[in-house]
Amino acid sequence: MTKFVTDGDVSVMYQMLHHLRTTPGVDGWKLAAFALRINEGRMPHPTQSFVRNGLLSVIDAAAYAAIGPHLEPVDLPKGTVLIEAGEPFMHAHFFNSGIGSIVVSTPDSQRVEAGIFGREGLSGFGSLLGVDQCPQTTMVQVEGEGYRVSIEALRSACQQSDSLRETLLRYVHVFITQTSYTSLSNVSQSVEGRLARWLLMCHDRVTCDDIALTHEFLSIMLAVQRPSVTTALHMIEGYGFIKTRRSNITIVDRDALIDFADGMYGTPEAEYRRLIGPFA
Repeated sequence: MTKFVTDGDVSVMYQMLHHLRTTPGVDGWKLAAFALRINEGRMPHPTQSFVRNGLLSVIDAAAYAAIGPHLEPVDLPKGTVLIEAGEPFMHAHFFNSGIGSIVVSTPDSQRVEAGIFGREGLSGFGSLLGVDQCPQTTMVQVEGEGYRVSIEALRSACQQSDSLRETLLRYVHVFITQTSYTSLSNVSQSVEGRLARWLLMCHDRVTCDDIALTHEFLSIMLAVQRPSVTTALHMIEGYGFIKTRRSNITIVDRDALIDFADGMYGTPEAEYRRLIGPFA
């Protein structure tokens, strides 16, 4: 007799698989065994109660029914290029954890970050506007995991669900708001103030006070040379707002960082809460 796996069983198995993935010393055989159990059940996609992505969590059941069957769980290792500048992209990614970065480059290969996203958003949202390639590169800056969906399936789901399409387009508006405040910050703030804003934005998208950020990444974020990053970090650490060690920054006093960002942090996040739901 065939044994059918319920949504609840599948959700538990996915939680166990994720736990094993993040547990030191677990060998590949255990991961393979749990993956096999999931695949042998009727598990083409995660249930909505299991997902941690902000967009997928807030849409109504009908909207999730349109997109859910097309979601494929994926790991998102640091450095993974999700969208290559000037190349057609085939998938969008809904993050459950980690941080994605959208980067623009000059002809002589100087890079600057235009915006970031995490579990509140998705990559490849230009596809919602009929775009199939873009001049920016999208990559993973802090490792995580999430779901990918083909652009074809995403567009089809949006055609089926007005609610899904409206929610995702509201996110596009929020991201545009974020980039506009980045432009304002770049022309009106010191490097230290800009760094405080970016640290707050990264802190929003991780689950603890420790953020794995290299000086190289911070120099791209702030569009400055690495010595300027070092000076800014030392200044903010001297104020007692953060602690730094190699490739890691610990947020010590978030409220003080918000004050130090001097109004440049908070408006995009407030727009997200107003239009979509809880932020990150």
